[in-house]
Amino acid sequence: MATAQTPPPGAGGATRPMDGTPPYDFSRLRRRVLAAMVVAFLAPLALLSIYFHMQFNLTMKQSGKQQLLSLAESQRNTIDLFLQERVVNVFNLFRGRGFNLPPSPTDMEMYLKRLQETSEAFIDVGFLDDTGVQIGYAGPYVFLHQQNYSDELWFKTLLTQEADYFISDIYLGFRNKPHFTIAVKQRMGERFYIMRATLDPDKFYHFLRSIGQGKQVNSFIINREWEFQVVDPGYANVLDKSAFQPTVLEGSAVAEIKTDGRDKLVGYAWLEEAPWVLVVKQPLDVAYARMYTARRYIIIGTTLAALLLFTAVLITTNSLIRKAEKTERNRRELKAQLFHAAKLASVGELAAGIAHEINNPLALIASQCVVIRDLFDPELGGHAPPFGQEAVDQMIKELEIVESAVFRTKDITYKLLSSARKTEPKMELCDIHRILDEVVDGFLERECHIANIDIVKEYASEVPPVLMDADQMRQVILNLVNNAVDAIEGPGKITLKTAVDNNNVVVTVSDTGKGIPYEVMGKIFTPFFTTKEAGKGTGLGLAISLGIVEAMEGRMDVQSLPGAGTSFIIILPVQR
Repeated sequence: MATAQTPPPGAGGATRPMDGTPPYDFSRLRRRVLAAMVVAFLAPLALLSIYFHMQFNLTMKQSGKQQLLSLAESQRNTIDLFLQERVVNVFNLFRGRGFNLPPSPTDMEMYLKRLQETSEAFIDVGFLDDTGVQIGYAGPYVFLHQQNYSDELWFKTLLTQEADYFISDIYLGFRNKPHFTIAVKQRMGERFYIMRATLDPDKFYHFLRSIGQGKQVNSFIINREWEFQVVDPGYANVLDKSAFQPTVLEGSAVAEIKTDGRDKLVGYAWLEEAPWVLVVKQPLDVAYARMYTARRYIIIGTTLAALLLFTAVLITTNSLIRKAEKTERNRRELKAQLFHAAKLASVGELAAGIAHEINNPLALIASQCVVIRDLFDPELGGHAPPFGQEAVDQMIKELEIVESAVFRTKDITYKLLSSARKTEPKMELCDIHRILDEVVDGFLERECHIANIDIVKEYASEVPPVLMDADQMRQVILNLVNNAVDAIEGPGKITLKTAVDNNNVVVTVSDTGKGIPYEVMGKIFTPFFTTKEAGKGTGLGLAISLGIVEAMEGRMDVQSLPGAGTSFIIILPVQR
């Protein structure tokens, strides 16, 4: 008897079924499924990639702008602080011990020396009465002694304004050289007297360049008439007009411009101490360099992801089609088996009927065998047969054979009958000691050992678990320990201490470093404030740590003694 053959799994093409129905075209199904899966998976990936690419570019641009704006504001704050210090320096001349009115030439020379000790930008110093006559002078321009400044703008402004100091724009003045003036007034008796000092723009530019940060960043200062006040001599001259003119006349802003044939990003911030604006320029390709690099990586990554996804779709499609082919073959085979089973069921029902019919004559045969045997049994009243006892015995043996056959047949029919009738900000309770150990044990401990810094643990014996975000608390401890390491010069010790105070767990990180000066103690938690050298700190570590601790309903204190060390104290509530 001939049988139909099926192709091996994954052979493709149409599968020839065994029951005579038309073959199914699995090659066509493979193409359709592959196309559908490509559309279902790759099309959303492409759309999402385009969307996130645009959002990423926007975010990175905003990040680049914010970074340059932060740089401008940071430099602005530094310059404001520089100018404030210079104003204080000039004020202190009035308030110095042994101030004489009018000051003698020796006094003026001493004043100039004091100023130049605080900053080398000071050129000279003069003392004026309220008529504008410079009655005291020290500096290289001796002809300015007894000079009348009553018509100078800075003099008029200082006398008429409420503020007791004034910082002028860059101007040439009587000396015919660019300089700017810091003048302060002081009432003595019935008259105002003015102490003024001039500063060198070139020295001021050197100061500006010293605080500059960033690659290819060019910083300069212009006034409200857009004249350069402080500028790189290789870029422009002092008092030249600036091509860039800010559109925002207060605060700070950032913009993209095209200048010198090149696209640039410009951030600017207006000073508080003088009517000047600090401008920070950076080439656009430099400012957005991270974005361009990241975008290339994203494009490469997206392309690789698409290829991997397509490969996975192709492999999955082939696997599904092979399984479909196998399922179809199994279905055909199962259908054939069902047909065969139905035939067997029909045969079983027929056999059960036959077995039931056979049992009736078998029972009759068995009963007749018993009757015949009883007829020859004298105990049951039977008669002896005429053909002798030997013949009777032989007949009884034959009857036993018949009965045995009957019982065997009944057993077979019984079995036939039996066969036929079978029918999901992760707050959790944490061990603070474990978090401390995880931070300092291992690499950090080895690094401290190399630096000759000992880490001492003074843990309380029974400290209850605290509800916190373990990862963020590790960040806080790591920030404090890193600051402690930076504060220690030479051999030293860092102490990690825990204690329980009422319903609070207290964690103290102490060091034997140089301590924090009193004058900056109130600024250490201010974002971007740092006492570290340029490039070694962002000024964000303590601000972030304070925010994390306060978000956990805790607080952070600091105790420091210059020259002795610093202790940061974290207080976290146990019950909340």
